[in-house]
Amino acid sequence: MWYLIYSEDKEGSLPARMAARPAHLQRLQELSDEGRLLVAGPNPNIDAQDPGEAGFSGSTVIAEFNSLIDAQAWADQDPYLEAGVYQSVTVKPLKVVLP
Repeated sequence: MWYLIYSEDKEGSLPARMAARPAHLQRLQELSDEGRLLVAGPNPNIDAQDPGEAGFSGSTVIAEFNSLIDAQAWADQDPYLEAGVYQSVTVKPLKVVLP
């Protein structure tokens, strides 16, 4: 089943986000290589592809896992969470209807 993982950044966490980014992207690449990643990306703080110093308000991941427990366990090991980037993480089942 698909799961939505929505994470909200802490204020001022851009430096920690940038430092942990390679490890974060590696985990997403593994999901993609396994064909389990639908979409992933950050949520800019401003209406721009590259928000620069404005940074990000959070991240969204939609990926396939065997269960909510597995999705939560994966989210709990995110390098951004370990680096103190996120203030909260929400994991919910998602029924993909389109496309």
